[in-house]
Amino acid sequence: MESGVPPGRRITPAFSGRVLALTVAAAVIAGLGAVAVSGTADAATVGAGSYTETLPAGAALPAGCGDLATNPRQFMTANAPAGPVPTNDWWSSLVYKKFDCAYSENLHAHPTSYDTTSAGLGFSYNTTPQISGSSTGVGEYHYIYQEDFTAGVAGLNAPRTLVDGWTDWTVTPYWSDGTRTMKATIGHGLPFAYFQITGGNAQITAKSTPTVWSNSGSRIGYSVAGKDYVAYAPTGATWSVSGNVITSTLAGKGYFSIAVLPSGVADKVALATSYGAYAHNHVTGTRVSYAYNQATSRVTTTYAYTTTAREGSGTGTVIGLYPHQWRALTGATPITPSYVTARGAMKVLVGASSYTTSAVFNGVLPEVPAVADSTGTDRTTLNGYLDQVKDNPVNVANNDTYWTGKALGVGARIAEIADQLGRTDVRDTALAAIRAKLTDWFTATPGEAQRLFYYDRNWGTLIGYPASYGSDAELNDHHFHYGYYISAAATLAKFDPSWAANSAYGGMVDLLIRDANNYDRGDNRFPYLRDFDIYAGHDWAAGHGAFFAGNNQESSSEGMNFANGLIQWGQATGNNAIRDAGIFIWTTQSAAINEYWFDTRNENFPAAFGHGTVGMVWGDGGAYATWFASAPEQIQGINMLPVTGGHFYLGNDPAYVRSNYAEMVRNAGHEPALWQDIAWQYLALGDGDAALAKFRAGSGYTPEEGETKAHTFHWIRNLAALGTTDVTVTANHPLARVFSKNGAKTYVASNITNAALTVTFSDGRVLEVPAGRTVASGASNFSGGNATGGGINPPSDPPSDPPSGPPSDPPSDPPSSGGAVRYPQSGGALPAAPGSAGTVTVAQASGANDNQPHSPTTFTATGLNLAYRSGAATAFDFSVDSGTSVGNATQVRVSYDLTGNGSFDRVETYRYFATDPVTGWERYTQAVGSVTTTGTLGNLTGGTVKVEIWSAIGSAPSTVSLGALSTLTLPYQ
Repeated sequence: MESGVPPGRRITPAFSGRVLALTVAAAVIAGLGAVAVSGTADAATVGAGSYTETLPAGAALPAGCGDLATNPRQFMTANAPAGPVPTNDWWSSLVYKKFDCAYSENLHAHPTSYDTTSAGLGFSYNTTPQISGSSTGVGEYHYIYQEDFTAGVAGLNAPRTLVDGWTDWTVTPYWSDGTRTMKATIGHGLPFAYFQITGGNAQITAKSTPTVWSNSGSRIGYSVAGKDYVAYAPTGATWSVSGNVITSTLAGKGYFSIAVLPSGVADKVALATSYGAYAHNHVTGTRVSYAYNQATSRVTTTYAYTTTAREGSGTGTVIGLYPHQWRALTGATPITPSYVTARGAMKVLVGASSYTTSAVFNGVLPEVPAVADSTGTDRTTLNGYLDQVKDNPVNVANNDTYWTGKALGVGARIAEIADQLGRTDVRDTALAAIRAKLTDWFTATPGEAQRLFYYDRNWGTLIGYPASYGSDAELNDHHFHYGYYISAAATLAKFDPSWAANSAYGGMVDLLIRDANNYDRGDNRFPYLRDFDIYAGHDWAAGHGAFFAGNNQESSSEGMNFANGLIQWGQATGNNAIRDAGIFIWTTQSAAINEYWFDTRNENFPAAFGHGTVGMVWGDGGAYATWFASAPEQIQGINMLPVTGGHFYLGNDPAYVRSNYAEMVRNAGHEPALWQDIAWQYLALGDGDAALAKFRAGSGYTPEEGETKAHTFHWIRNLAALGTTDVTVTANHPLARVFSKNGAKTYVASNITNAALTVTFSDGRVLEVPAGRTVASGASNFSGGNATGGGINPPSDPPSDPPSGPPSDPPSDPPSSGGAVRYPQSGGALPAAPGSAGTVTVAQASGANDNQPHSPTTFTATGLNLAYRSGAATAFDFSVDSGTSVGNATQVRVSYDLTGNGSFDRVETYRYFATDPVTGWERYTQAVGSVTTTGTLGNLTGGTVKVEIWSAIGSAPSTVSLGALSTLTLPYQ
C-alpha cells in the first residue's frame, strides 16, 4: 500500500457533585450555512465547540490517483449525484482510485463479483473457495475473482471507468472511448446486471468457449467454466455465437441484461424463463427504510427497489438475500436453490419490488449492573482496583484520534462502575477527565495543529488530527475512532447535560456521528451511512476498498461500539433519530456479525476452513488473521473489544462463546497469555463462573490498552451472578436486558433520566425504575441492594426499588395455586401477585433473643401445587425500616407444610437483620444466612407456606413494606 498503513486496524503490541440529568433535545444542525464561520481563524463554531476548515500544517488528506485530495469527483460523470463522496463501500475503488488509476479493483457484490476493464464489465461467480493456512493458525478462505467473461460493446476500449450514479446498494459504472459508451448497474443481491450501450453491438467475450444450452430469440443461456448465465436482449433481437464471443444488435434498442443462475438448477430453461419476466425491469434505485418499535422491541427494515421498464410496463425484479436478511424475512418465501457466496447461502425472491425484515432488538445497558457482593471481600477488591486508576482514569497513550478514543473508553467504563458503587470520588475524577479531553478536541484553536477536527468540503468528511491508521489519507476507521468519543460523551451527558446541549458541545458530537454514519438523508454535508453497508449489514473499514479481495473489516466489535454510542447518546439527549439509527445499525450488524464473523450456526464458512471464527471479513471471504498480530488471543479478541454494556450480542449463543474460547486456547496451545482480560470477559458471557475462576487464579496479568482490572473484575464478577444473556425476553425500553442462570431470570433496566420509569418485559415482568438508577430484579445469589447509580442525584434515602430476590420466572401455564414468587399483603395473605402497596407494623422485641418467633407478623399461602426445583433454595427480599430507632433488628422464619396436613416438614430460620437509625427502606434478604434449618424440601401438593417476621432485638416497632417491594421466592418451578 502507498501509505504503508493497513486499513481497518489500529492496535499496536503491546467535578464535584452531580447535576440532575435533564432530557436534552439534540436539534439537527441544518447545514454548513447555519454554522457561523470566523473570518480570521477559519474556525466554524458549533455551539461552544468548533472545527476548522483550514488544513492543519503537515496534515494529510485523502490520497490516491491524480489530484484526488482536492478533486474527488474526477472519477464521476456529470450525472453523478451532487454532494459528498461515498467511501467505505463495496464499490468504493471505482471512485476512490488508490492503485488502479483507470478502472477499479474487484467489486464483490454477491452473488456476482465484477471487475472493470477497458473492454467493459467482467463477471465472476466462483463457488469454490480457495483455502490457505491451517486450522489452528493463521488461515483464510476466499471466493477469489475468476473471470468467466466480459460484457461490453464490440470494439469498446475505454481509457477509464467512471461512476455515473449510485443508490443505497447499487452503483452504475460508465465507459466511453469517444465512439462507444456503456452504463452498467450492479448491486448487492442482484443476480442481474443491467446495461445501456451506444455505438455498437452488445458483446460477451468469454474466457473459454461457452456452452450454449438455450438460444431462443432474444434470450440466450450459456455456461462458462461450469457457471450458468442468461443474457436477455430486447424483444425482436437475437444472439449469435462465434467461438468465445456472443453478440447481439439488440434490435437497435441499446439495452440488455445478464443474470447468473444458481448452480445445480434442474431445469435451467424454466428458471431462465421465470427470471426473464423481469429482465427488462432495470433496477434504477434502491432505498432502505427502518423503524424501531419500542413497544415490541423490534426493528422493521424495508429494502425497496425502483425499476424502470425498458419495454412493457412491468415492475418487480429478482432479489438475493443474505442469511441475516432471509432469517428475519417476513411476508415472503424465497425460492430454491440458493446462490453460493462468501457470506453463505443467498436465497432468492422473484418478482418483488421490496421486502421487509423484522429483527429483535435485545437491548443494551450503560454497564453490567453491580449486583454481587455489595459489602464483602470482592467489593474491597474492586475498590482497590478503582483506587489504582482514580488519579488518571483517561490515560492517553498516543495523541491521536484512535488512542485518545481508547482512553476515553476506559474513563467511561470507570465512571459508570464507580457511580454504581457509590465511589463519587472516582466517578467525578473520570467525568472531569472525559470532559476536559473532549472539550479540548472539540475546540479548534486558531493556529493549532493538534487535537482538533477539520472539515473537508471536497470529500464531505470530518477528520481528526492527529490522525492515525489511515483515518486521514485513506478515510479509514472513522466509526472505530469516533465511536469511543461518542460513547464517552454519552456517559458524560448523563451527569452533565449542560455540556451535552447543542449550545455547548452536543453539536460537535453530532458532527462526528454524521461523518461516520450520517443518519439524516437531508444533510448533504456527509454521505448517508458512510461506513455502514446497508445491504451487507455491517461496516467496512477501508475508505477506498482497493484490494483484490474487496473491502474489509477487522474489529466488528468496535463498529458495534459506535452503534451503541449512538443508542446511549440519543437516549441521554432525547434525540430519538440518533437513538433509532443506532438501534437499526446495532440490530442489523449484530446479526451480521454472528453470521459472518462467528458463523454461530456453522452454516456460512466453507466446510474445509477449519475455524469457527474469523478475525477479518473480506468482500470475497474471511481470514483467521489480523492486520497487526498472529496470536489467537488477538485474532479472536479484536472482535470482542471494547467490552461494554452494548456488547451483549456477543453472548447471544453461550455455547458458541464457550466454543470460541476453546478454539482460542486450542490454537494458542495454552490459556490466553495476552489480552487475558478481553478473553475472560468474553468467556463470562458464556460461563461467568469459569471466567471468574480464571481471573482469580491469574489476576497478575497486564491489562489490554483499553481495559482496567477494575472494569474487568466488575464485569466478570457480576456476570457470574447474573448468568448468561436471555434473548427470549425483550423490553419496551432500549436500556434493558434479561439474564438467566440455572433457569432463574434477572431483569435489568437502566433509567438515565430524572423521572421514574416503568419498564415492561415481554414475559409480563414489570420493573419500576427510579430516576437515575439501574435496577436488577429477580436474580439469585445477590448480596445487597439491586439499585445502582445511573445519572442523577440519588435520593437521600434508599429508593423504593423492585426487589432483587430470586427470579419470578413462572412457567408458561402456571398452576392454579400461582407461581413461585409470593408477595406479603395486609391481612396475612401471601399471594402470587403484588396487590396494593402498603405497610405492616412488626411489634417491638419482647426481651428474648432466642431465634424464636415472638409476637410475629405472619403471612400464609395455602393450597399450593408446585414442583420442587432440585438444588434450589428459599430466597426473600423484604423492605424493612425502623425509622430513627437505634438497636432494632427483625428476623424471619419460613416454614413448609408439603401436603397441607398441618405439620411443617421444613423450617428455615434466618439470622436477624439489624436496621439503621435512618428513615428509609432497607433490604433484608436471605444473604444474612440461616441460623437453623430442619427437614427437607419436596413437591408441594395442596401445601402451605408460612412466613413469620418478628423483632429479635430493639425497643421500638419496625415496618415492613407490602406489595411489590417485598418478595418471597420459593424453590419451585
